[in-house]
Amino acid sequence: MTDTVLLAGGSGDLGGRIAKALARRGARVKALVRPATDAAKVEALRSMGAEPVEAAFEDVAAVRTACEGADCVVSALNGLRPVVIGAQTALLDAAVAAGVPRFVPSDFSLDFTKTAPGTNRNLDLRREFMSILDAREVRATSILNGGFASLLAGQAPLIQHKIRRVLYWGSPEQKLDFTTMDDTADFTAAAALDPEAPRILRIAGSEVSARDLARTMTELTGEEYGTLWAGSLGMLRGMIRIAKAVSPDEDAVFPAWQGMQYMANMFSGHGKLSPLDNDRYQGIGWTPVTDVLAGTVS
Repeated sequence: MTDTVLLAGGSGDLGGRIAKALARRGARVKALVRPATDAAKVEALRSMGAEPVEAAFEDVAAVRTACEGADCVVSALNGLRPVVIGAQTALLDAAVAAGVPRFVPSDFSLDFTKTAPGTNRNLDLRREFMSILDAREVRATSILNGGFASLLAGQAPLIQHKIRRVLYWGSPEQKLDFTTMDDTADFTAAAALDPEAPRILRIAGSEVSARDLARTMTELTGEEYGTLWAGSLGMLRGMIRIAKAVSPDEDAVFPAWQGMQYMANMFSGHGKLSPLDNDRYQGIGWTPVTDVLAGTVS
């Protein structure tokens, strides 16, 4: 029998990749889309092999109807409290009301079960939703993947190409977890189709330190890259407090200080994923950070 998966957030980057991965694995994919979703995005979902199902999260009956018959609901919703708590809770309650046996929340991140509350706004929201999810009668599985490897290609300013240095706070030997979106999506699809998937699955395509990244860039470019101490973790936390005070940007999903919070969680080791579940599903070819960085070398 073909498993049916209802996917929320399929029009996003990660969500679209999950839709493709589910379809490749033979699942019937129903993609929940808001009534105002751009027609081109809806058509893109169809081209991925998904069946768009229109419903607003505020329409409890419509979301419940969309969930009916699903073996698993997967959330790839991304945003702040109105989305992570509000829309996701509405989706969760609809899934429970429809009798869906399994739920995969949009927890794709560092290990927020081990980070301290108050050190990362986005992780705090995921921790809060976890408590809501665990109070419901549904089997849940969270996928934790560290940082997306694509961040190293630009958005995360660790690799400073002009001065050929890799920044670090604390220790240059601290291992950091990075996984590509495609690998995360493929693993998520496998977990969504696994009725025995545990509560938390931790994956990392690569575990690398700042020193590892410097060696990799040296090998890729033929030019010597080194590491550069950007400060202690205490200094970084102080910078975060200043950045939040100067430019709160509370309505932005990823303001500058939010990225700094992730760096603090990663370089402190508190967000480190362990043990890893990379070997749980066969056929996933984990893409190393080296391949991602190779695309940044001209």
